[in-house]
Amino acid sequence: MNSNLDLASYIDHTLLKPEVTKDQIETLAEEAKEYSFASVCVNPAWIETAYSILKDTPNVKVCTVIGFPLGSSTPETKAFETKDAIEKGAGEVDMVINIGALKAGDDEHVLRDIKAVVDSASGKALTKVIIETALLTEEEKVRACELSVKAGADYVKTSTGFSSGGATVEDIALMRKTVGPDIGVKASGGVRDRAATLEMIDAGATRIGASAGIAIVTGGTSDSDY
Repeated sequence: MNSNLDLASYIDHTLLKPEVTKDQIETLAEEAKEYSFASVCVNPAWIETAYSILKDTPNVKVCTVIGFPLGSSTPETKAFETKDAIEKGAGEVDMVINIGALKAGDDEHVLRDIKAVVDSASGKALTKVIIETALLTEEEKVRACELSVKAGADYVKTSTGFSSGGATVEDIALMRKTVGPDIGVKASGGVRDRAATLEMIDAGATRIGASAGIAIVTGGTSDSDY
């Protein structure tokens, strides 16, 4: 890890707050172009705005969120959200699992939930599965990761940034151990500076979701929660 460009390629430059405006999304996308971030991560309503700026910058994808932030919509709704997002320009989708179903031991529902998104995105967009680690036991984290792999997801992801906690080095290491070397692991929630980012990467993260992307690549810091 020897250059800002290398570090930038790990980052999903993120802005998911409900009060965000079009001007802020346009700024986010322009920043992503300038720094060559992996993607911008925006709510579905802003996909077209971001895509209009990034469509001629193929190395910077538009990422969006599905079933966000609670994960409590139906598999059918998440499948529709995914198809709609891809049609509008999303190249990556980060879906939230049904956390209650996982905690209740209903693995069949969780698998169907993830697979609905994976199947809708197949061949068109990367899929990342948000398991919301702050709400899970270690056994539940392992099970969520195993179900994500079984469903054919491209990544597992720690957090929405809207729950009681975000990414930890310990969770990233556990997720990497569980999914093996061939599935991506995304750390999100509370990654605010370069030192924290490097710790996550050392633990096995291959993508970082952060609103502090510029601070991370320039060596600064941010007080953002995501």
